[in-house]
Amino acid sequence: MKVEFLAAAQAELVDVVSYYNERAEGLGYEFAAEVKQTLARILQFPDAGRPLSRRTRRGRTRRFPYGVVYQVRADLVLIVAVMHMRRHPECWKSRLEPRER
Repeated sequence: MKVEFLAAAQAELVDVVSYYNERAEGLGYEFAAEVKQTLARILQFPDAGRPLSRRTRRGRTRRFPYGVVYQVRADLVLIVAVMHMRRHPECWKSRLEPRER
């Protein structure tokens, strides 16, 4: 199974990596590695994420307060958002058509 990011989710990831690298050298890369580990867990156990809707789930990073919002599709895992757990928890919904949620 492959992983595909929505453009908005990819931009979020890049922005957060930059933010953390500005705070401490290398911290953004540690965040990126944590997201990569979260994606590996999602690929291994796609139904283990917390359900957010009928088709959408969230996997949490272990070290940082972020979640990876995703959907399992026929042959891929679609990353809808890389979001801070305490900010705008419903923002991912606007990225999908109502029937896709």
